[in-house]
Amino acid sequence: MTTVVGTMPQAHKDHTGARIGMWLFLFTEILLFGGLFLLYAVYRSKFPEDFHFAAGTLDTFMGSLNTLILLTSSLTMVLAVANLERKNRKYAAIFLSATMVMGVVFLINKYFEWSAKFHHGLYPNSEVLQQHTGGESVFYSLYYLMTGLHGLHILIGLAILGTMLYFVIRRPRKKLRLSGVNSTGLTLKNRSGETLWEHSEAGEGAEPVREIEMSLVYTDNEDITDRLGIKLENAGLYWHLVDVIWIFLFPLFYLIT
Repeated sequence: MTTVVGTMPQAHKDHTGARIGMWLFLFTEILLFGGLFLLYAVYRSKFPEDFHFAAGTLDTFMGSLNTLILLTSSLTMVLAVANLERKNRKYAAIFLSATMVMGVVFLINKYFEWSAKFHHGLYPNSEVLQQHTGGESVFYSLYYLMTGLHGLHILIGLAILGTMLYFVIRRPRKKLRLSGVNSTGLTLKNRSGETLWEHSEAGEGAEPVREIEMSLVYTDNEDITDRLGIKLENAGLYWHLVDVIWIFLFPLFYLIT
């Protein structure tokens, strides 16, 4: 197979519509966690001493470490978007990979934190919590619900960033068929046989001397980077929202003591 370099065909773009759609989606996420924050506020006002005591059993160091990790991941996410805007796909991929690594580290830390709580019997409806006050049980129910839902959003964010990393790294290809007519004429067709471009200096009735399949590799032109940029920007907005949610969760559960 022969490989040649070409340009990406122009496609319809609506960056404003894509941004508006993403912000509408983020608004629904804010409503979801906003309702949970309201529920937390109601129960905290009802059981202030129980919440204060239960929060003292959480690992503040681990929570602080996860906060630092997510804040740093937001920085690398911004750098990934900025480098793609500068047409530097190599560094965009590096910073995007760094963001994903920090997301994975966050989940690993959360796994060990949850495991320690389960080991000590601190989970909803456990025998240990049944011997404590009802407020402490409510605290841990909200803790697992809200941090677990946040962890699920981290997993979804990692899947989105992984998809974007694939598109940033790959070079788009399209298979075409190239026909030669008496070595002086060329016809460029796609796989379905449709003629895309034709040039011939041969006389009428000339037979093709050969036909080969080739792969057209699109270059890093402005159009393809522009379309990738808006997708990565929207992915970054989602990741920033996940980070902001944790900024609220951290003090509500770890610092109220």
